[in-house]
Amino acid sequence: MDLHILDHRLRVTSISKSGLQNYTHPLIKLIFLRDRTRCKFFSLTETPENYTVVLDEEGFKELQPSEHLQVECSTWLPLNVISNGNTSSSSQAVGVTKIAKSVIAPLAEQHVSVFMLSTYQTDFILVREKDLSVVIHTLAEEFNIFREVDGESVPVHSQDTCNGLQRNGKEAPHCTVHPVMIPKNQFCVMSLDPDTLPGIATTLIDVLFYSNSPKEDAAVADDLECIKFFSFSLIDGYVSLVMDTEAQRQFPADLLFTSSSGELWRMVRIGGQPLGFDECGIVAQISQPLADSDISAYYISTFSFDHALVPEEDIVSVTDMLQDQRKDVRC
Repeated sequence: MDLHILDHRLRVTSISKSGLQNYTHPLIKLIFLRDRTRCKFFSLTETPENYTVVLDEEGFKELQPSEHLQVECSTWLPLNVISNGNTSSSSQAVGVTKIAKSVIAPLAEQHVSVFMLSTYQTDFILVREKDLSVVIHTLAEEFNIFREVDGESVPVHSQDTCNGLQRNGKEAPHCTVHPVMIPKNQFCVMSLDPDTLPGIATTLIDVLFYSNSPKEDAAVADDLECIKFFSFSLIDGYVSLVMDTEAQRQFPADLLFTSSSGELWRMVRIGGQPLGFDECGIVAQISQPLADSDISAYYISTFSFDHALVPEEDIVSVTDMLQDQRKDVRC
């Protein structure tokens, strides 16, 4: 298998709900006016707490500093696994499940924190730029590693990074088994032709910036039945959308497309308190048991919490699996 270090340097940010009005113009520009920005990697995810915006350095220039914008201090690099010429979502078990044992678990063992972004097309594993030498050294036996430079894939060898290799120096962390919540929403993972974005502009703007939920401003409780969650990504010309079925009904059916099975997904939301960015193994904690059971999963990290999407037909077994995992809080 091949592991590609993509030619993007990313920032992870959060826009508060109360401050969204200060950023609607740059966000609309980044979503709809591709010819007026050099941004090639853009992802916007709404949760009950805030809007998580992941974007490259060109896009980051569009966001003016303010009290409503939080910025994680690191620069992140996206990794992508390619198997047999196809991206990491090509197998029967799609999403993070396929890379749980080959990428996620080994990085967790080396105390490398990851930020996951699954899309309709593939899965991006974001790692801090300062951890790249550890990442390469850890994964070199399993993968042919390439770094994309000006559109070319340049081979990277482990020995090339050994001289500057610095382990994270962290002691093995005590594994915190985070609480999970399983809202009742049914979710769709979809895409569309970027050229048809103008055709859904009004709807997309309404859903992202003007839609209101009766529970939107309420504190997120463990027994919350439904959750506000909408994710839009425009990465290297490919569009990905994750929304619940209520939001989906607002869009023209002939413009959005999904897999031939039209599968519905249920969410597992990870974290009782904001997770932060330094703890390692959070993604592995969820993806490893799913991989053991060959259950597909999309995984979307946000500024405060993590979210896994599993097939609706598997939600009962996933719930039982996670409950069993939490009976023993020791790892």
